[in-house]
Amino acid sequence: MAQRVENRSIDDAVELLKENGFEGLADAVTVLMNAAMFAERSEYLCAAPYERTAQRVGYANGFKDKTLKTRLGELPLKVPQTRDGEFYPQSLEKGLRSERALLLSIAEMYVQGVSTRRVKRIVEELCGMDVSSTQVSRAAAELDELLEAWRTRELGRYRYLVLDAQYEKVRQNGQVLDAAVLIACGVGADGNRDILGCSVSLSEAEVHWRKFLAELKDRGLHGLELIVSDAHEGLQAARKAVFPSVPWQRCQFHLQQNAGHYVPNMSMRSEVAADIRSIFNAPDLDEAHHLLEKLLSKYDKTAPKLARWAEENIPEGFTAFSLPSSHRRRMRTTNLVERLNEEIRRRTRVARLFPNEASCLRLVSAVLMEIAEDWQTADKRYVVFED
Repeated sequence: MAQRVENRSIDDAVELLKENGFEGLADAVTVLMNAAMFAERSEYLCAAPYERTAQRVGYANGFKDKTLKTRLGELPLKVPQTRDGEFYPQSLEKGLRSERALLLSIAEMYVQGVSTRRVKRIVEELCGMDVSSTQVSRAAAELDELLEAWRTRELGRYRYLVLDAQYEKVRQNGQVLDAAVLIACGVGADGNRDILGCSVSLSEAEVHWRKFLAELKDRGLHGLELIVSDAHEGLQAARKAVFPSVPWQRCQFHLQQNAGHYVPNMSMRSEVAADIRSIFNAPDLDEAHHLLEKLLSKYDKTAPKLARWAEENIPEGFTAFSLPSSHRRRMRTTNLVERLNEEIRRRTRVARLFPNEASCLRLVSAVLMEIAEDWQTADKRYVVFED
């Protein structure tokens, strides 16, 4: 029964989109959210509606109307209820966290008097005009408590650690500054990936990276066998201070980008990039060194600065050759975090400018917490450890 309802709802949503295009998007999302919550209640009760089964653990008790304010507008949802009153659909809660964080960021801009006409319009659409600093503060405190608990949770053994940063616009003391969003991902002993933490600071200086890494260690992070990152000076100094004995893999993608700064003319860039890719795609470390020597000889006369740079820097991308061959492609770049950065940017470009660092951290944390929960429920390991 639940499966039939879910399939029917999907068909209904498709029809809405076919008939109305993007104008029907809010209605389609409403249909799908109602179907997801309906199916989740059936799973909670271990029985479909009206199904007689010995596995049933409770009974349905109708629906409760709830209007959810989102970027698509108001969604009139019907939240399933149970007689014991203990059920609440997690599919609704997960989607609400990042929406709530985004809404708070925009509302904070409004109540702090830095709103533009665009911000005012968004506030009118999403939360009405009855927004006060008290309401915003109360809602922010409630959400921040949940997100802080996630950011400071106990960690454990992780064999691989991937680090990267991106920048967001933050207002501070009347100025608009670039704040660095620091992110750490890990691959556990079971081969599953996880988001270990995030932080927002005004730069990628060593002091900020060192504090961030030290907090990961204090939370129980241990057992590291490899750290993957770019070669940012502040990050490198912090890595050596906090995890001095852990091998480091320099991101091969960033290395290839860095090489472009030493190519004497644009016409050589594609050829140099292909030569560097062939080195990183070598079957083993010996062949990689052999191809590097060929590159150094090839460009010694035509691009001496490139040759000198390559001799010193490209070997920093060779650590991945010590990993099992099935792990190399995954762990030779910071792509694991780069994909997260793309998802964060997709959300933050709606706000464009955060009123303070706390607001930025709130939205980033909410987005990452949702992604981490999805990773944990996915039945697929990121890498497979033979031992």
